[in-house]
Amino acid sequence: MLAKRVAALPDGQEWLFEPKWDGFRALVFRDGSELLLQSRDSKPLNRYFPDLVEVLLRGLPERVVLDGEIVIARGGVLDFDALQMRIHPAASRVKLLAQQMPSSMVFFDVLAEGDRDLQQLPFAERRAELARLLEDVQPPLHLTPLTRDRAVAADWFQRFEGAGLDGVMAKHAAGAYEPNKRVMLKVKHERECDCVVAGFRWHKGGEGSAIGSLLLGLHDEGGQLQHVGVVASFTAAKRRELLALLAPYRERALEHHPWQSWAEQGGDDPAQAGRMPGGKSRWSQGKDLSWQPLRPELVVEVAYDHMQGARFRHTAQFRRWRPDKPVRDCTYAQLEVVPPEEVARIFGAP
Repeated sequence: MLAKRVAALPDGQEWLFEPKWDGFRALVFRDGSELLLQSRDSKPLNRYFPDLVEVLLRGLPERVVLDGEIVIARGGVLDFDALQMRIHPAASRVKLLAQQMPSSMVFFDVLAEGDRDLQQLPFAERRAELARLLEDVQPPLHLTPLTRDRAVAADWFQRFEGAGLDGVMAKHAAGAYEPNKRVMLKVKHERECDCVVAGFRWHKGGEGSAIGSLLLGLHDEGGQLQHVGVVASFTAAKRRELLALLAPYRERALEHHPWQSWAEQGGDDPAQAGRMPGGKSRWSQGKDLSWQPLRPELVVEVAYDHMQGARFRHTAQFRRWRPDKPVRDCTYAQLEVVPPEEVARIFGAP
């Protein structure tokens, strides 16, 4: 079940609030001695979190399916970089990291217990069931805090930011568990977005040796990947690092690329200029807008200020890579949209 970003905590007694954890979202399937940690894109995570698998087998009920977040806390704050380090091909490296920086898991929903499918129960009932099932769990397993009090949730929003939590979740007390639907609400401290990296431009004067900017895409309602802007402002060292990172994704990049026709046109078709990465405009005179395609398989989290139509108004800011996010989840639906009436109120619309 997914979340839609909103600008503020909703009013009303029908909402239940939780802190928004900054980690890897995961489902846990436990059936006796068998256990599966599954990522959002349905990939197994067991090999990356062996320390957590052992704890889950000891602490969870015999047959259960739970929804939660894998996190790593260091020095009293969440450390997402440490979490990303776990996604490593070498088992020896993962084992060492598990010893040095053990992971934890925070649970916030239950989908099944024993032979019972709980997905259609109201969330308030699922939460009560979850609390019962996890009554005796010990760290590093945790039950997320929850409140009906909007004032308490607002306090969480302010106080918990320093600990690495990035907002507050709001869930309808009567809501069922609806996979792949954005029925939860999330309030975050800044506008962020997960985008597909589908190409890049060379740094000025550094063709072949330094990356200038990454070309970002989001899927529209029809599933087409649309160009939404770029992320840039990298240090010189980062530009060289990106060159090595992106090299494997340049191989056979144009085969089935969603922007293949734009690349073949060379960025000179004014009819496509509104969205194509190499499109000319009155602001681009004298600029080299040629671009290099990448296989659209990488996801990056960026920060942005606001949208202009269907694109970022200004250059986005790099936040982090998101290996836990599937490319198909990079859609316009995750964006915060300012209601027209708010803008109209500022300008005194008739």
